[in-house]
Amino acid sequence: MNTSISIPALLKIEKGALSEIGSFLKSNNLNKAVVFFGNGLIDLFGMKVLSSLEENSIEVLSYMELDTVNIEDITDIAFNLPNQTQVVIGIGGGKVIDAAKYTGFLKKIPYISAPTATSNDGFSSATASLLIRGKRQSVPAKMAFGIVADIDAIKSAPRGFLYSGIGDMICKITAIYDWQFEASKGYSQINDVAVMIAKKAVNSLVRTPYTDITDDVFLKELLNSLAMCGIANEIAGSSLPTSGSEHLISHAIDQKAEKPQQHGIQVGIATYIMCLVQEHRVERIRNFLTDTGFFDYVATLNLDVNDYLNAIEYAPNIKPFRHTYLHEEEYRMKAKRFIVEDEILKKIFHE
Repeated sequence: MNTSISIPALLKIEKGALSEIGSFLKSNNLNKAVVFFGNGLIDLFGMKVLSSLEENSIEVLSYMELDTVNIEDITDIAFNLPNQTQVVIGIGGGKVIDAAKYTGFLKKIPYISAPTATSNDGFSSATASLLIRGKRQSVPAKMAFGIVADIDAIKSAPRGFLYSGIGDMICKITAIYDWQFEASKGYSQINDVAVMIAKKAVNSLVRTPYTDITDDVFLKELLNSLAMCGIANEIAGSSLPTSGSEHLISHAIDQKAEKPQQHGIQVGIATYIMCLVQEHRVERIRNFLTDTGFFDYVATLNLDVNDYLNAIEYAPNIKPFRHTYLHEEEYRMKAKRFIVEDEILKKIFHE
């Protein structure tokens, strides 16, 4: 068994972190950088980031805005980087961070993950979600050398991104239970350390006191918890600690629905469905998603119940080699029954 894992050498989750990114790089002897910004983010954060790099004598070999996760585009960009590039910085949402992550992987150089939204835990994972022949697929990449998350930037993102992050975090409860279920059926083996870290991550967030989800303390805990989940996956050597039936539902919606929502939004709804199916931590998940305003928010999205009914039936095809609760027909039937009978879910969906 391989007991050697990668973890970030740099973790800065604080107010004003983007203004300090140059000093973070300098202290790690990363002096020649290429910077990728998400679409429209040069106007928002470009001056702050580039000034910080310049003040710390970090040479910016090039910077650009990226709005693609097409594997051919990213491969072309990666192999046209200046040869002296020491670090790639990705600033923005999932797309640009996946691009920076995969570029660093291809070029075998460090990359810095600088999320400006909390829409999912991708900023801390070692896989990238890319378009391959027109379909989103997860491909191996690398763990970030550093994570630099500016709470002020996170707070300025649309509230929907926060709810997406909340959905992608609370799902660790049902994901772990799925992993334990399939291990009991002989389809997998549990890594107790990975389970411990994923559990600690979600429990830490659920127990955080707050008055609003934009409170600094809540945002910092959300970011810390999402970062811990990336480490749990690295320990497990897979996404098993953080991705179960709820993720299969979301991926099925992505493939089948006309208008998919943000990944974490779909995952959060599917997590509530699956906790009812699993009969596990129902009250904790229901209360958290109610108290944060998640349920109220998703009720405004005009979601089609048939997208979720169809996704539940199709979910086992997403990862046929797994054996989650949804891989057994009785639990798929149970999930579909809850969708049409549960009072909270009836308020979220329309026919």
